Amino acid sequence: MSKLIKNGTLVFSNETKKADLLIDGEKIIQIGDNLTGDEVIDAEGCFVFSGFIDGHTHLDMPVSGTVTADDFSTGTAAALVGGTTMIIDFATQDRGHTLKEALDIWHKRADGNCSSDYGFHMAVTDLNEQTKKELFTMKEQGITSFKCYYAYDALKLDDSKMYEMLCIMKEINGVLGVHCENGDIINHLQQKAINNGHLTPDYHPKTRPSLLEGEAVGRFLRLADLADAKPWIVHLSSSDGLEEIRLARKRGQKVYVETCPQYLTLDESVYNLSGFESAKYVCSPPIRSKNDQSSLWNALQNNEIDIISTDHCSFNFKNQKELGLNNFTKIPNGLPTIEHRPVIIYTSAVSTGKITVCDMHRMLSENPAKMFGLYPKKGILSIGSDADIVIYDPNKNKVITAQNQTQNCDYTPFEGFKTVGSVRDVFLRGHHAVKNGKIVKRNLGLYINRGDCECIPSQ
Repeated sequence: MSKLIKNGTLVFSNETKKADLLIDGEKIIQIGDNLTGDEVIDAEGCFVFSGFIDGHTHLDMPVSGTVTADDFSTGTAAALVGGTTMIIDFATQDRGHTLKEALDIWHKRADGNCSSDYGFHMAVTDLNEQTKKELFTMKEQGITSFKCYYAYDALKLDDSKMYEMLCIMKEINGVLGVHCENGDIINHLQQKAINNGHLTPDYHPKTRPSLLEGEAVGRFLRLADLADAKPWIVHLSSSDGLEEIRLARKRGQKVYVETCPQYLTLDESVYNLSGFESAKYVCSPPIRSKNDQSSLWNALQNNEIDIISTDHCSFNFKNQKELGLNNFTKIPNGLPTIEHRPVIIYTSAVSTGKITVCDMHRMLSENPAKMFGLYPKKGILSIGSDADIVIYDPNKNKVITAQNQTQNCDYTPFEGFKTVGSVRDVFLRGHHAVKNGKIVKRNLGLYINRGDCECIPSQ
């Protein structure tokens, strides 16, 4: 039975157009005027987007002696309610173990449990001879993007290993994302704070200053330049990091850049909350200054940022964030954001005139589809593409609260945020899975094999 989305304003990369859109099965089969279909969904007064893609999530992940509050079941349901029809999570290798083992573990966690489509990046923490061989076979498993860390003792690689990774990326045409903070100096600053009796959450940002992001971004980009590989700066949070990216681009490098809603809408004052409340905002990199936030907005408006992801890594305030009650270094790092990214970007960026709905489409849908080898299967409203579709009602305002969210967390960092509009309906590969803001069909998500990264126009 065909489905017709009628009277909506369709959003493309360079224009919006009032038109009808016809779905048959799981594909878009026609776009035009005065179309007919078996089931009609009226989108009058609404924007019709291609489904949003979140290229950076952490679901059902063991961290700091606990496990993220959202598993693939709750996390992808929350994503779908918010208009995200595909997530790409990080299958993370444990040291002493293979990439295959990591991928098998993540498939067991995700397969059959997802309400959005999903894929995996491979996070490499142990670059030994076996790992190097496995990197050359990852594409057969649908994986063409990878991640490494400069921070966290259990995850980080040194510069020589990072350079080896980049050289392999060049050979396999892979994209390498890196968590850019100088982990060695962070360890030193944290230990110094502890030795001086500074154990409260406000010392989290003080021991992870933005200079250490800038230093690591610059180092990584120089190594990527040497290897002639594709670098992806994940969760950019600072003007220091941004300046290093600008220098790299000035010398002719292609750099893929991601930021997150928290760095655009929150500032470091969240660490001044009374008592232990500021632990809710402990994430890495930390929330930065208003000056950093302003720099990111400037970059966003100048087309210097390619994608907006979430880095969703949720922990309950009770019992999980409280693991660091007596020592800020024990607070699990991460924020719950998977559900609210689209509405926060529409409200803070589109409705304020900072960017257009076309810009929003590119950064939340088309660019991640291209960057992660999904385009044009996903990331565009086009004949033959998957019918991943979001109907956004700009007149249906809401207030974000922990009480009314779908994600499995006892708080939201955006508590009380007043939205301009909201997601009304979501189609996942033609299945009408969210109606009037409520999920009505779960666990329809499929694992999606991905191809090579395509060049993004800004690159």
